[in-house]
Amino acid sequence: MVTRPHKVVILSVVVVMIVLGAGIYFFSAHNQDLQEPPLGEIAAGEVDPAVWGKYYPRHYDSYQENFQDKEHPSHFETRPYMKTMYAGGGFGVEFNEPRGHVYTLEDIRNIDPARRKAGAACNTCKSPEIPALMDQYGDKYYQMTFEEINDKLEHPIACLDCHDPKTMDLKLTRKPLLEALQRQGQDTGKFTRQELRSLVCAQCHVNYYFEPGTKKIVFPWDQGLDAGQMLKYFDDLQFVEWNHPLAGTGLLKARHPDYEMFQGSTHQTAGLACADCHMPYTRVGNVKISSHRWTSPLNNIEQSCTVCHREGVDWLQERVQTIQSQTKQLEDLAGQAVVEAINELAAAQETPGVDEKLLQEAREMHRKGQWYLDYVLVNNGGGFHNPTASLNCLGQAIDYAHRSVELARASRNT
Repeated sequence: MVTRPHKVVILSVVVVMIVLGAGIYFFSAHNQDLQEPPLGEIAAGEVDPAVWGKYYPRHYDSYQENFQDKEHPSHFETRPYMKTMYAGGGFGVEFNEPRGHVYTLEDIRNIDPARRKAGAACNTCKSPEIPALMDQYGDKYYQMTFEEINDKLEHPIACLDCHDPKTMDLKLTRKPLLEALQRQGQDTGKFTRQELRSLVCAQCHVNYYFEPGTKKIVFPWDQGLDAGQMLKYFDDLQFVEWNHPLAGTGLLKARHPDYEMFQGSTHQTAGLACADCHMPYTRVGNVKISSHRWTSPLNNIEQSCTVCHREGVDWLQERVQTIQSQTKQLEDLAGQAVVEAINELAAAQETPGVDEKLLQEAREMHRKGQWYLDYVLVNNGGGFHNPTASLNCLGQAIDYAHRSVELARASRNT
């Protein structure tokens, strides 16, 4: 016989289970990736994002928001020392801040011709049509002119760059990344989805150089992914990208190593991927999608940051601004130090009877100092991707630049 107290307990359990079940149902219903009914099959090599948009209209709408990110002022406006640093190279002629990825073709077609000397390779990250062209031409692709490839391109960065059109799974499509990973002994078919949510960005947001002779794009990762390891890689090869016309130094050029700088950071070691912050889940109606507007997390701070951080939007904005302002302050100090080294080296070259051994040592210090500064300058995020590594690089940049100044002056006083 069930007593009244037992009936109350049983009824309470049933009510709790109903409420819990309803809660789980509604939570799941409102916190799932969008699964739109298929309207047909996307062709294997479909490069037009508008075609993909017919199947995934909400994702496509967010992709279209990239057109809002129009501004790309010159880096020289806020960091005038860059013009002196890069003198003699293409980046000394023109170097603008990046803008929305949908402008990749428009922007590269409008760059100063002095920056197209690498030829076809300049197009490699600008369009989803590139992988097919690389397959078509093989290594001959790198020997072609800028125009020979660029004239064949119609669409800027889009869906096919990162997704398999049949399964929508993330997919690595760029050969330079695949080759770099293979040289490291990694099985490129066994990455987790979370790893791929950073690696698809690493197809382009990385450091690279053009192999002498072949012009092939190579990621200098064979000795490791941090700035010091890549510097050693280049030093072992005795690689020089260009000679500075004033200092006479054989220099290197860093190129937006965002993925490398992110490695070992607080967020990366906590298990986050690039997409967690730059492509946050956003609500569209009663479902969530991963936003395909690639922009600063500060533009979506509620979706990008407060999911994990509970300190509040004001605190988060202040924290980011503090890191970025401190980084900029040290960048400027390092920039002044590197320019001073360049000027001292220029003066030493014009001095009769200069000690060539000391002068060469001074150039070596300049090469190292400019590398460490450049590595931070060309990173997106203003130091936020890895504040510790950024400040460490800038400290080394200042130290090497000061040593260069001392050696250059000593070379003139012997």
